[in-house]
Amino acid sequence: MAAQAGQAAAAGPIDMRRVEVVAPNLKRRLSGVTSTIVQLVPLQARELAIVTFGPGLPADLPRMRWWQLPALLARPERKPFRIWHARRNTEMVAGLVLRDVFRAPLRLLFTSAAQRRHKPFTRWLIRRMDAVVATSARSGSFLQVPHRVIMHGVDTKLFHPPRDPEDIWAATGLPGQYGIGCFGRIRHQKGTDLFIDAMIELLPRYPDWTAVILGRATAEHHAFAEDLKHRVHKAGLSQRIRFLGEVPDVRPWYRRLSLYVAPSRNEGFGLTPLEAMASGAAVVASDAGAYAELIVPEQTGMVVPAGDGAALSAAIEPYLADPALAARQGEAGRAHVAGRFALAGEAAALREVYEDLWERGR
Repeated sequence: MAAQAGQAAAAGPIDMRRVEVVAPNLKRRLSGVTSTIVQLVPLQARELAIVTFGPGLPADLPRMRWWQLPALLARPERKPFRIWHARRNTEMVAGLVLRDVFRAPLRLLFTSAAQRRHKPFTRWLIRRMDAVVATSARSGSFLQVPHRVIMHGVDTKLFHPPRDPEDIWAATGLPGQYGIGCFGRIRHQKGTDLFIDAMIELLPRYPDWTAVILGRATAEHHAFAEDLKHRVHKAGLSQRIRFLGEVPDVRPWYRRLSLYVAPSRNEGFGLTPLEAMASGAAVVASDAGAYAELIVPEQTGMVVPAGDGAALSAAIEPYLADPALAARQGEAGRAHVAGRFALAGEAAALREVYEDLWERGR
């Protein structure tokens, strides 16, 4: 059945009678939620009749169209109802309208990644869900309803250690022998300035290392990004601290790094440390989001208090002084992710939640 849904996605419109789970993505811009859907749904679709819905998703994902929304008012062929798996407020609202206004045979599941007390409206929405998942124990601590913790995973086939000459630092054409990187949107929340400050302090003492920043600054953060570039230029490090913007494929860049830094001041979950460890890089991260639950200190990397620039620099320096340390912890990080955070584990745990909802529905 799932395979038939995938074939339908390639050949034409989805046969909605077979669809059992809808994963909406009601946001056009790329985000961590979108990345989760893009990685997870193809794996889920191997065993489950699941479709995505909304803008900003790759064309090869199984997807229902807007004109197919009325089909949700009828029951699926083999289940008592469909599951609407929301990950944002807008998606919870849409699910409530479908279920409670139009009486669609749906059950609503919400995955919460927020690391803060929810606003009253969000709490009201969450109380009306049929099931709730938290992406970390810390996220779950802010929920006031029964929930299950299911941490995100990564595809260890897509994110893997270096395998060919294009995967090594020399292939970048950038100076030095080792790379240290910070990926994601350039903004205060992500702590990009903390990373830049650390690099300005440390790189003059370690000439074999070069830093790369991947990601774009949206219009409202343009001045912030320009100030960072000015600080790098003023320090005389423009050749060794490189702003590369958005790249078509971030995966080779993870493989080229010896050390990855995730300096966020606050975060939802945060997939980049897992992607970096799966690719064989050691990781230094703040304790924002789920980072502290992903990294094993002094084995796969280090965790420092969010917003503490001095602690961040102090945690990074031992790796710059001893690249072999980064290599050892990067290897351990790959094994750690493969054992605890493989994407298949997340898919299997979500399948259990879906099946529990269907069983209760029967």
